[in-house]
Amino acid sequence: MLSNVLAALLPVAMLIGFGMVLRRRQLLPDTFWPQAEWLAYFVLLPALFIHGLATADLSGVPIGRIFAVLIGAIIVTSALLLAARPWIDVDGPAFTSVFQGGIRFNNYVGVMIATGLYGAEGTALAALANASIVPTVNILSVLAFSRFGMAAAGLGQVLWRLLTNPLLLASALGLMLQLAGTGLPIGIDGALSALGQAALAVGLICVGAGLMPGALGLHLRPIAASLIFKFALLPAITLLAALAAGLGGMELVIVLTFHALPTATSSYILARQLGGDHALMANIIAVQTVISAVTIPLAIVVATALG
Repeated sequence: MLSNVLAALLPVAMLIGFGMVLRRRQLLPDTFWPQAEWLAYFVLLPALFIHGLATADLSGVPIGRIFAVLIGAIIVTSALLLAARPWIDVDGPAFTSVFQGGIRFNNYVGVMIATGLYGAEGTALAALANASIVPTVNILSVLAFSRFGMAAAGLGQVLWRLLTNPLLLASALGLMLQLAGTGLPIGIDGALSALGQAALAVGLICVGAGLMPGALGLHLRPIAASLIFKFALLPAITLLAALAAGLGGMELVIVLTFHALPTATSSYILARQLGGDHALMANIIAVQTVISAVTIPLAIVVATALG
């Protein structure tokens, strides 16, 4: 199994590193990256999710228990983050960055690993994980900004972000096609498959290009807090919940892996838009991405051993 884990992680590391090289050496103009991110997030990854969910065999997958474990673990971790705010000892905007760092996840890394480990079945389970986690973390993050950020965010903004989220819409459409049992027409099937194959490479290259390590020494305490919650408490809570729910095998590996992922690079954009500490957010993203090279294999090995 260890060889399978390394085989799944090596392409992730190489593509992220390739993106960093492209950006640092300015081999592509800066205007390229926002357009590439838009393409990956709004077109390529949704195509992957629709195709994966519509064509996969999910007859024996415990969808309800997977949703309950993933969502429940995030809610419990969020409550613990709020309770620990006095210990973290940062201002409101900085706390929103710690909060995002503690619960958000990088879609591209998760999908790449799931696909590398289990092929089409892994892609479908990754889409299910996204369908449950994406709305949960978006609601909680925007609520955190409305309470602690410098810019107000109301319920209408939360609902609008959910209704227009391309990953959530794609997951919903894929599940509808799965439940209908109609599959995909031949031409659309091939087109979505081709787009989906490009999603992970483009997405991970953009992840590498978006890493912005800065003055880490100024943010040691909040960065440490985000690491504790993201890579210790959230996976531990997820593992306990998954075992209590009777998840095993591939399902256990996927749910634990998704809650051992580094935070999303899109957290930086959200921090800028809603009044968070975007400099701290950039540092959290950079540090978590590096440390996840250890935490993700550990999560997979533990889940495999227990599942």
